[in-house]
Amino acid sequence: MPQSEWDLLVIGGGSAGVRCSRIAASLGARVAVAERGPMGGTCVNVGCVPKKFLVYAALFQDAFVDAVGYGWSGVVPVHDWPMLIARKDQEIARLNQVYEGLLDRVGVTRLNGHAQVTGPHTVAINGTTHHAQHIVIATGGKPFVPPVPGAEHTRVSDDLFSLAQRPDRLVVVGGGYIAVEFASIFAGLGTEVTLIYRGERLLKAFDPDLGEHLAESLTQRGIDLRLNTQLESIESTEQGERCVHMAGTPSLTVDEVLMATGRRPNTAGLGLEAAGVVLDASGAIPVNENFETVCPGLYAIGDVIGEQELTPVALAHGTALAHHLFGDGTAAPRHSLIPTAVFSIPEVATVGLSEPEARQTGRDVKIFRSVFRPMRNTLSGRAERTLMKLVVDRGSDQVLGCHMVGPDAAEIIQGLAVALTCGATKAQLDATLGIHPTAGEEFVTMRTEAKS
Repeated sequence: MPQSEWDLLVIGGGSAGVRCSRIAASLGARVAVAERGPMGGTCVNVGCVPKKFLVYAALFQDAFVDAVGYGWSGVVPVHDWPMLIARKDQEIARLNQVYEGLLDRVGVTRLNGHAQVTGPHTVAINGTTHHAQHIVIATGGKPFVPPVPGAEHTRVSDDLFSLAQRPDRLVVVGGGYIAVEFASIFAGLGTEVTLIYRGERLLKAFDPDLGEHLAESLTQRGIDLRLNTQLESIESTEQGERCVHMAGTPSLTVDEVLMATGRRPNTAGLGLEAAGVVLDASGAIPVNENFETVCPGLYAIGDVIGEQELTPVALAHGTALAHHLFGDGTAAPRHSLIPTAVFSIPEVATVGLSEPEARQTGRDVKIFRSVFRPMRNTLSGRAERTLMKLVVDRGSDQVLGCHMVGPDAAEIIQGLAVALTCGATKAQLDATLGIHPTAGEEFVTMRTEAKS
């Protein structure tokens, strides 16, 4: 068989593409992956992994400050931003090689270059036409910058991982995951941060209590939070600074502006029109229940289809499609219960239905809510409080949603996601013994229904 003939050709070497390729190859398929950048996609290179390293770096500031209340003295921390970025780069380079090795070990051929669909079952890469029985688009997403005057003077999240120096003053525009995470990171490292958002509540896709509680915590941490604020334009000054103009309020002069205004599917330049694919308004690729587009044999998975832009979701897509194509041929499953976390400081994590979502289904719900000062904060003197919330169906007693803002929220909610996946009831949580003293035990000791 000529080298340009494949059972499966995947365009994109991120979480979805690598997972689909590996499993397909392990099932006996002849597989190639086309990727023009480093392996691992957004998550490994400019997303989850490097972001978490920066979060860890910022959290050490809390440890230094809180240590005084526990008897430590003489700690005068000075942060070295270039060292952090260099260490991050070393680890990402290692992970790139790990991803390459994962493909090499199962016989997946790696094709370096820009891939373009030229028709049903054909893809052009570096001037060579490749034929494949199945083609998968797994090119992920990219930052979206609204057409604001002066937008060319701003940064997107991808840029921040390679900044030569940490800015002393930063404006973050947005109110979602990326905005609150990078606002937290840079504030924790000593940057003066202003977060401006046109909406009235942070994390609008989450339970309202979470965004409101997080806003209070970010303000306590010194972030200048400006909700209901409309960005009008950005100017570059002769000194290389950025002048940020907002409606109805004085302008701000800062060193950098981060546009954390969402992401869009990365579908430009793929030649999908040659296969008859029409993108939706956001640039996402419409697919059926088996991830197939209107073109037979052409599939799309991960962020590029416009569903929840989360690495575990992309991995699940890749797994399901590989088994559908080269396994037993069953329909690819979709996950309806998806836990997620926002690595702001403090963390936000959630699984299941928010209170408004549960009420919109017509259910009669009970709400259990607890706000308390974490034990660590008592001796340190930190005022920040933790929020925990349960949404319960009154008729069946089934727990519909678990929500938290506070240290280790992601770790705690991950465990509760197992319980909700198994259909846990409030009575079963009540019957569970807690681990004392922990924050997590609060989820199994909440007995009093919150007042509406």
